Amino acid sequence: MSGPLRSHRGLAPALAEGVFVADSAVVIGDVTIGKGSSIWYGCVLRGDVNRIAIGEGTNIQDGTIVHVNRDPRGDYRETGGGMPVWIGSHITVGHQALLHACRLEDGCFVGMRAAVMDEAVVESGAMVAAGALVTPRKRVAAGQLWAGAPARYLRDLTPEEQRTLYNSPRRYAELAARYL
Repeated sequence: MSGPLRSHRGLAPALAEGVFVADSAVVIGDVTIGKGSSIWYGCVLRGDVNRIAIGEGTNIQDGTIVHVNRDPRGDYRETGGGMPVWIGSHITVGHQALLHACRLEDGCFVGMRAAVMDEAVVESGAMVAAGALVTPRKRVAAGQLWAGAPARYLRDLTPEEQRTLYNSPRRYAELAARYL
């Protein structure tokens, strides 16, 4: 397997129906991507020392890096340890974000150039502002906007922002379908 999809240690990316992966993106190893999701130009998803799972209708925008953390005890496939990346369904991840060994729940939003670090959780319906740094083990609660470096609770989301959480993934799914 070559091009944007690359095997690593016998594990190849698994893509569901209707997934768009741009030709300049690189998806390596133990990565699963759900139906209708899109991985845009210049992204790197490196599932080489643990797994990356992405749900349906999620868009990972240009230049984003997604990486995992290994289990120091050995191969995660044998130990079940380390820190994978779990990205739910109907999520927008903005341009040049960094997602490292974290969890994004369904319907959340991560802004451009934001970083979400090891074991941090962004709950369903939460928003991480552009440029924010969500430090390890933080939890961004549903309905909240977090901003800053390090990120902290800024305020509750407005009704318009909540609509963006729903509309952005839908618009990107439509755009990805045109690229396919």
